[in-house]
Amino acid sequence: MATARFPGQGADVAPGNWSSPALGRPLCVNGTPWILYLLEECVDNVWEYCSVVIGLLSMFCFLLSTLPQVYEAYRNGKVEEAMSFGFLFFLFSGDLTSFAGCYLTSQLPIQVVTVVFYIFTDLILISQFLYYKIKNSSSRKSPVLKWLCFLWCGAATLVLLALPKLIIDNSTALDPQSPTTSHSVEITGYVCGYLASIFYLSSRFPQLYKNFQRQSTEGTSYLLFALAMMGNGTYGLSVIVVLPALRGSWQTFIIKHLAWLIGSLGVLILDFFVTAQFILYRKSNPAKNNPTKSNALLAVSEVEPLLCDEEELSVL
Repeated sequence: MATARFPGQGADVAPGNWSSPALGRPLCVNGTPWILYLLEECVDNVWEYCSVVIGLLSMFCFLLSTLPQVYEAYRNGKVEEAMSFGFLFFLFSGDLTSFAGCYLTSQLPIQVVTVVFYIFTDLILISQFLYYKIKNSSSRKSPVLKWLCFLWCGAATLVLLALPKLIIDNSTALDPQSPTTSHSVEITGYVCGYLASIFYLSSRFPQLYKNFQRQSTEGTSYLLFALAMMGNGTYGLSVIVVLPALRGSWQTFIIKHLAWLIGSLGVLILDFFVTAQFILYRKSNPAKNNPTKSNALLAVSEVEPLLCDEEELSVL
């Protein structure tokens, strides 16, 4: 949901805390210094401050959400059996659409860097999926495949480091305040927002079906969905918290954020169904979810006949 600016920002919220322009830029009189430096927004009341802090917490949760799944895929080595490629595809499409919205609407540098990181982690997940699918389907190990994977990860890391600066430098060519482009850019931003919401909502259905088909959630990290739930929940809360500080219409403000609210709250609801699957399938397959215990039971069942034979021999 990176295309949506923090809800406390914009002309709808407390416009009176800017002074007259100095050197072509307004001066923030009573704003919070670190928010002004990081987000270039003048925040001077508790509602806006809470909204920004909750928004940053939401962004942090999204940044960490895919990392547990990357580790789980590396540890398990059977990610192609656990993850739905449709889930990864729609997740990547949603982040890519968010990136387009960020670029076209000249969003803040921190948002550009964040959405590029989202795309990077999506590519890592997709690369892991394809790598283990090829590796596990092949009858012999291929060193070429491993080197290609290393080269791909190295190239993606270099692009991750270089792309944000190039985008931020080139985004100055777009002037969203000019009369000829402001309307079209705004419409494009809304279109990207609704498309991203559709992609994010669509991502959960293939994974829900995959879990139902397997009757298991083994190989997937619940932290991926738990952190996404926290991120979507805190994003919705950040929009609600800022409402008392609005100087304009509440209805207009909600409509401006409606696309991202639909995506965030819709995915949050679907992730509750994923959570139910984790609980249900863990209870129905206790031995599969505890391989140490199942191996111990197997060892006992193999030893018991031997003990019986020894007792019979001792009686004879």
